[in-house]
Amino acid sequence: MALTIKEVEHVAMLARMNLSEDEKQRFTEQLSSILNYAGVLNTLDTDGVEPLTHILPAFNVFRTDTARNSMPREEILKNAPLAEEGQYKVPKIM
Repeated sequence: MALTIKEVEHVAMLARMNLSEDEKQRFTEQLSSILNYAGVLNTLDTDGVEPLTHILPAFNVFRTDTARNSMPREEILKNAPLAEEGQYKVPKIM
């Protein structure tokens, strides 16, 4: 599918690009070449080819969920700048 310079000008206007006449001619040729290649790909026989959502197989990479004891509250609150009654104390916002 060959593009016209008018179509390239329209795409350039949508992209808010100012193109010189030389650039318009070059982009017309380059974009036409890209569309021609896409047309070649459309001629390939894809009957019986399963559509892919991703090229690599997807699998769960999470570790197994196991119950375990957490750190003692007192040890965690040692790192707090302010603590009160076993909780973090933060400045009042409102």
